Amino acid sequence: MKTVYLDNNATTKVAPEVIEVMMPYFSELYGNPSSMHTFGGQVGRKIQAAREQAAELLGANPEEIIFTSCGTESDNTAIRSALTTQPDKKHIIISRVEHPAIRALCAHLAPQGYRITELPVDKNGVLDLENLDKALTPDTAIVSLMWGNNETGVIFPVEEAAHLAHEKGVLFHTDAVQAAGKIPINMKNNVIDMLSISGHKLHAPKGIGVLYVRRGTKFAPFLIGGHQEKERRGGTENTAGIIGLGKACELAAGNLKKENEGVRRLRDKLERELLARIPQSRVNGDTANRLPNTTNISFEYIEGEAILLLMNELGICASSGSACTSGSLQPSHVLRAMGVPFTMAHGSVRFSLSVYNTEDEIDFVIDKMPAIIARLRAMSPFWNQEGQSCAAQ
Repeated sequence: MKTVYLDNNATTKVAPEVIEVMMPYFSELYGNPSSMHTFGGQVGRKIQAAREQAAELLGANPEEIIFTSCGTESDNTAIRSALTTQPDKKHIIISRVEHPAIRALCAHLAPQGYRITELPVDKNGVLDLENLDKALTPDTAIVSLMWGNNETGVIFPVEEAAHLAHEKGVLFHTDAVQAAGKIPINMKNNVIDMLSISGHKLHAPKGIGVLYVRRGTKFAPFLIGGHQEKERRGGTENTAGIIGLGKACELAAGNLKKENEGVRRLRDKLERELLARIPQSRVNGDTANRLPNTTNISFEYIEGEAILLLMNELGICASSGSACTSGSLQPSHVLRAMGVPFTMAHGSVRFSLSVYNTEDEIDFVIDKMPAIIARLRAMSPFWNQEGQSCAAQ
């Protein structure tokens, strides 16, 4: 059975070109990049080349790039650095739809005396910057807002938000894990202080990430150890991962046009056809300003997990927009924050495409999804055999 992979916001296929450049560093080029001898030094030079590739994708300077283990580490480091370098400030501003890497950290910090403000979003997942302006205080240490939402793809106006924060003397961080490689980013054209990306979201391996720290920003390392990363992140470098990430950044920069034209076209086709063929379905989130690869669609009166199980039987991989488990019937925090109706929120599916998806794959999903939804609705107590919502009668 062929796999149709539409879960790229969860993780991506490692690009063949990335695997190719990584392989020598598992075998013959195994030297420690911090060593003084030539054998290790050649590895150190490759790390520097990867740093330049990552900087090029972000429109940054290479010295502003710190390699980490993942997006979560980058997010945690940014927040903790802002608090450590400003010990008298106890206020953090985030949004209600941030990734758990931010929300869980803030929940951890709250009992330690930090005040957390979560900015609301509207029904389309859009952020009102007036709420940010009102929330900023002299006690605010940092604002952290994601660039592109992992569930809906909605893009936040982070560059404008950073300006608002700076006007009040507040640091600004963005989780750009989903945005990097999908939309143009140029850090020379904004005032964002810190930015996080994760390798496995842009066809690099898992276990490698980047924290961008603008030159001149006060910074306190999260991991204390040796002199690696100019003493900004201790620990022997993940050489193969870093080199793979560098290559992935180079590929992503070259694929931006394909992401924003080819991938967007396939996403729009999938979305358009599913909405046309399946009654009482809707897109969650702003359709005018979102990542080119993401659509979150709700199918009313059925469970997202049941949809995914039947999709899985056909080899179709996607994610539910619902965080339901056997112990919880609550939809995801993103959809709750948007006020998506309960009967819709539970039947949400996130489709996230990549440059490796094909027209045939999209046609296959379009062909199979109506029958999957019809089968589940036939078993639903809220849906009668005529295909009408019982609640609507």
